[in-house]
Amino acid sequence: MSAPAYAPLDDALETLSHYGPDLTNGNFNHAPMVCEALCALGRPEALFPWIDAYRARLTPRPAAGEPVDWSQWRTHLGKRDMFADWSRLFASELGEVPWRSVLDRWAARLGPGYSGAAVHGAIRTAHAARGLAEAETRVRLRELADALASWAASYGELPAATFAGPKLPPEAALAAVPLVPRERRPPGNITTALNKLVEFPEFAPVVDTVDLGDDLDAAVAVLGELFVRTYLANAVDTRNFTVFVHSVTAVHALGNLLPHVDVATGRLLARYAWQAGGGLYAAFGVAKPIDAIDPPDEDSQALVAEAIANGDEHVIKFTEAALARHKIAPSPVYLAAMRHALDRMRRR
Repeated sequence: MSAPAYAPLDDALETLSHYGPDLTNGNFNHAPMVCEALCALGRPEALFPWIDAYRARLTPRPAAGEPVDWSQWRTHLGKRDMFADWSRLFASELGEVPWRSVLDRWAARLGPGYSGAAVHGAIRTAHAARGLAEAETRVRLRELADALASWAASYGELPAATFAGPKLPPEAALAAVPLVPRERRPPGNITTALNKLVEFPEFAPVVDTVDLGDDLDAAVAVLGELFVRTYLANAVDTRNFTVFVHSVTAVHALGNLLPHVDVATGRLLARYAWQAGGGLYAAFGVAKPIDAIDPPDEDSQALVAEAIANGDEHVIKFTEAALARHKIAPSPVYLAAMRHALDRMRRR
């Protein structure tokens, strides 16, 4: 794996600062996340060609509205049209106190909405935090403000309820997740399906079923491999590819947030990252995770080069997440998943 190379990140984020959090088709803007992922992959030369290819899908940055009474901040959660207002709030806070303090306070507040907008807000925040950890700059602070604003503006909670039985290790807990019957699965996007879980009361205890142990880094390693095996079993078409990519990148985001928040916040985030993965599995799952596989004959840097040539935002981010988790806790499933993603989303 090439060494991270972050030299062009500020220029890329400056270019992207003129655009909003949504694409022309209404989906989430992945550009800041992809740029940070490319830097983490050690491929900074790919940033601006990728931005040029993606730019036509971007929308102008919205203007902030009238000053908001932030003493009532909870009432403004989940309001997509308040992105600019949220960003202005976070920028103000980041100008007054250290960024890790702002991140910790708001990650604890936003944690129950980890799954909002298919986890994109939390994932973008994790990319922003990792970039800031490399170097604290004005542009990267602004990106953290925008990332937290994306999380707050797209905030959405899944139903949660106390589980009366004994806590289960992650694989057993995932096996116990009830799957929504296919005839009850609604058409539409990931967010629509997750929102419908409120009508499936069997799901609510999922948030409380798993025992993640005391070592959160170890828990991330276990969850990372588990959800990659789940991806390999369930990414059977283009929609499910996108769904189960997010179950992996949600765990990767958790791993990237943990170094920058306190233990209590980390435990809360882990709980809701687990719930988000469980929610995606409940709403879209068709098969149990695959078993362990033999090591595939793949060169990781060749896979990275293929992902960049492919250009799909999910392929690039998934490749970075899988390769990073493989470096921390090696498993052949990560290389297999990288190859699967490239084959599933062949460049047209």
